[in-house]
Amino acid sequence: MNEELKEYESKIKKEFSYGYTPKFEKEFRTQLNEIVFFPIAKEAIENLGWNLVFEDESTLEAKQIAEGFHWGQKITIKYQSGKVIVNSKSNQSPFFDFGRNSKRVKLFIHAFKNLETKYDKKQLAELEDKTNKANNMDDYKIPETLPKPKRQTKPKFWIPIIGGILISAILALLMAFMTVKVSYVIGIFEVAIAFLIGFAFKYFIKLSNYTDIDKLNYILIGVVLLTYFLNQYFLYLLIISEKKIESLSFLNFIELRFQEGLNIESMNTGWIGLVVSWMFQIGFTYGLAYIHLTSNLSQYMLKKVPMEVVDFAYYHFVKGKDESGVRKELASKGWSNIEDQNDIFEAIEAIQGIQYLNRMD
Repeated sequence: MNEELKEYESKIKKEFSYGYTPKFEKEFRTQLNEIVFFPIAKEAIENLGWNLVFEDESTLEAKQIAEGFHWGQKITIKYQSGKVIVNSKSNQSPFFDFGRNSKRVKLFIHAFKNLETKYDKKQLAELEDKTNKANNMDDYKIPETLPKPKRQTKPKFWIPIIGGILISAILALLMAFMTVKVSYVIGIFEVAIAFLIGFAFKYFIKLSNYTDIDKLNYILIGVVLLTYFLNQYFLYLLIISEKKIESLSFLNFIELRFQEGLNIESMNTGWIGLVVSWMFQIGFTYGLAYIHLTSNLSQYMLKKVPMEVVDFAYYHFVKGKDESGVRKELASKGWSNIEDQNDIFEAIEAIQGIQYLNRMD
């Protein structure tokens, strides 16, 4: 951010926002059409030092990275026939934004209007022509040849299944041991378990060359459920071993846990609190692990196919060809194998998936 923008930011009158996720919204009008509006808006975002995380034909999304003890913000800019709506909301906010969202909105509007006035009619026409060419990939040069497909191993569905069972057992035992010998800290354990599961799946995918996200997701759900079930079983084994209780069965152990309930400091929340805590553990762990899974899978699919080939396929989609037409073009360049072509389409989807992950709060 340059000195002029910093000075303007320091003079902005704050408007405070309240709510579970505090937000502030303001709209203004512009004479620019949508073709030139977006590159100028993106230039303003870049000048402000924000990260552009998403764009389509009507919307831009950027993130203001958190500084110090401040929460980060997501800024959304929507264009509707000359009307521009700018919205900033706090990510993971503690219900009060201290006026920061209003500052982001007003700062963007100022930065955009400053840029808008610097373009005359000739420059706007040149920008529109340049943008149209970029959107239509008119400057793309079709290569005479493409890199040859890499020899891929046959996908092995059993590897993530067996690996998932093993990682469940290891993590469950580790969690049970830490609970008995140290203490259980809700929130921290779930984050650690989700990270380790996601890390393990990164290598399961690489070793198996298996990329079906739906089936991998089912395996992930099973891994999370099995981890927490085995955790209870290992807790049972450690406790009866330590206390030397031979007559207590696993079912009796679970019954006792329900009778005892969940104690939070001096308050007993009963069996309802215990069930809610288990639901939180499973849901929170799965959510974080799923983000890791999709991120790792997207990165793996992008590595399988050279970007020159991805660009070639995407160019033909932009030019209006359907999947069958794109497959013919790929075959003409040496990519005739159906599985290799599917990898290309998956790589294009992976790019979109990474963009979706970047948008998440």
